[in-house]
Amino acid sequence: MYQTLTNKLRDALAAHIREKYGAELPIVLERPPKIEMGEAASPLCFELAKRLRRAPRQIAQDIAGSLGKVEGVQKVEVAGGGYLNAYFDRGVFWANAREEAKQGAAEREPGEIQGARGGVLANPAKIMGARGFVLANPRKIIVEHTSINPNKAAHIGHVRNAVLGDTMARTLRHAGSNVQVQNYIDNTGVQVADVVIGFLRMEERSAIGVKILAKEPRFDYYCWDLYAKTTHLLEEDKVRAAKLRGETLRAIEEGRGEDADVAREIADAIVSCHLRTMARLGIFYELLARESEILHLKFWDAAFEKLKKSGAIQYVPSGKMAGCWVMPWNEEGKEKTLGIDAENTEGTEEDEITQDKIIVRSNGTVTYVGKDIAYQLWKFGLLGKDFHYAKWTDAPKGEEVWATTSEAGDANAPHFGAPALRVYNVIDTRQAYVQEVVAQGLRGLGHAEAARNSIHLSYERVVLTPRCAAEMGYEISPEEAEKPYVEVSGRKGLGVKADDLIDKLEAATLDEVRQRHPEMSVPEQTQTAHKIAVGALRFFLLKFTRNAIIAFDFKDALSFEGETGPYCQYAVVRARGIWRKGAEKSSDMTSTANVAEAARILEASKPETARKFLDGPANNDLWELVLAAGSLDVAVDAAIGAQEPAFVAKYAFQLAQAFNNFYHRHHILSEADEEKRSFLLALTELVERQLVKALELLGIEAPEKM
Repeated sequence: MYQTLTNKLRDALAAHIREKYGAELPIVLERPPKIEMGEAASPLCFELAKRLRRAPRQIAQDIAGSLGKVEGVQKVEVAGGGYLNAYFDRGVFWANAREEAKQGAAEREPGEIQGARGGVLANPAKIMGARGFVLANPRKIIVEHTSINPNKAAHIGHVRNAVLGDTMARTLRHAGSNVQVQNYIDNTGVQVADVVIGFLRMEERSAIGVKILAKEPRFDYYCWDLYAKTTHLLEEDKVRAAKLRGETLRAIEEGRGEDADVAREIADAIVSCHLRTMARLGIFYELLARESEILHLKFWDAAFEKLKKSGAIQYVPSGKMAGCWVMPWNEEGKEKTLGIDAENTEGTEEDEITQDKIIVRSNGTVTYVGKDIAYQLWKFGLLGKDFHYAKWTDAPKGEEVWATTSEAGDANAPHFGAPALRVYNVIDTRQAYVQEVVAQGLRGLGHAEAARNSIHLSYERVVLTPRCAAEMGYEISPEEAEKPYVEVSGRKGLGVKADDLIDKLEAATLDEVRQRHPEMSVPEQTQTAHKIAVGALRFFLLKFTRNAIIAFDFKDALSFEGETGPYCQYAVVRARGIWRKGAEKSSDMTSTANVAEAARILEASKPETARKFLDGPANNDLWELVLAAGSLDVAVDAAIGAQEPAFVAKYAFQLAQAFNNFYHRHHILSEADEEKRSFLLALTELVERQLVKALELLGIEAPEKM
């Protein structure tokens, strides 16, 4: 509601200045540091003073006196040397905030259409979206996240990626965007090749043996250890490693022989493991875009021809990169070639960060950055080709997930190939240069707008506090124990598997729930513990800005105090408890008394009634809580504008904190003034609804009891 009202004020000021002074200038609105100074302030008169050569305060006085009525704004006053301070009509804001809170994310304007998983779209064409959301913008936005190499179990770093991407998708949908979530599956890359080598060359298993093992529920755990073992052994003989990897990669890319069959079994089985892991955190996908189809359906061939024809990539006939196709790069006027080792394939996850600069290796295999360029072209509808699609047969229970396929596909599949307006690629910050290579590929093909709309949603890594590392069973040296955090490495097999982390969080939470609520049934206790554990983990990973390194710690994440998920969940539980106790208190009332209470709450929702408890300095504490509850749209707008989900997490915590302060200052249920009690109950309901919405954007659900 706050954003809606300030937008109206901004438009009114801009129109007034245009009409009165014939000037066009951006209208900046800020929230004053004190509520006594109003709800919005603008320094526009200082900029206007430069153009008109008049005193800022004099201009401010002219504007304040001639602006006229702005809906929802009670008055505009002059402050300081020329600020314009706007004071909202508290009663109108209250009523509108209450009405807005009652609406779902998909309820906005008449004539809007259903979209995917939650937003509202004002769509004149009335096109239906994917999962029941009404979209304000029918043009598709793709959020690609998770994208774990399907060679081992997911770890805590992958969880940060998935939680960021999922929250960004939820936030965009809430704002009315038509969002499609994709998960890119690199099933033809060097990491999968290493596991194939481990099974077939080192453990000497048969293809059928791998297929049988792949059906085991913890197959991803087995591959975790095998991958670490294989990469360690290959590092001991780099010449042999290069030959083995080159042969295996080529067979996988071409889809031939035992290597390709085993790679397919491994990747598909581990993708299903990853889907189950992420489903535990409420994270799901519309489409699994598999790299194998980029090759088999000739996506890469089409992109390769475009890149060669445009001159975006060049063949290197001699020297260190002889036989490679590389991308020329111009940086600060100097020509620079993106490419290094011509013969060797990528050796490790870390090596790929430098070696991916070659587009095609001298042995003919394609680096993943080359395949990513083809994939990005497809996302924007610039490739002239489309995938075939089939349902993923091993999706989490109750979920419909589609995957690209080289086969004929399902005629009833959704139309995933529609061009995107914008693409968010959630990839860690170490891949920033690689993402710029992809964007440069788009620019080199003449698609500058697509390059601008290809957004790298980067994030820093997740590490462990020494205490957390010890709790997870890792042996750390005395020196490491003194450091602020302990590094982890999936390649070395050192890290926190996502499922282990969730299991441990749920176990710790379940013990607490059992102590607090022995009256609950076992299923209730288990479900409550799960919601708190997921809330703790997701909030902990979201409250930090994306560029912050996160040192994960169980104790900090699970705390019911401070800036944590459980603290926010408890505020919701407390608000619901007020209603529950109110119902118990009214159980002895006559039906007439209950009807009277309901009528008073309805009356309290009206502007004229609310002003009795909101107007004037004496009621500033209640007004500030109303203002906070009505400012979810500000947090959403900021999160989307800065591509920073942490803003929504910060909003949820601050609203929970404000509500808890309100709870301790006001005795809601025992308030003697019936009219005020009804208002306080209505205010509690407003906060609860907005806090629930904010937590839903973060992928967090509050349990009934804590």
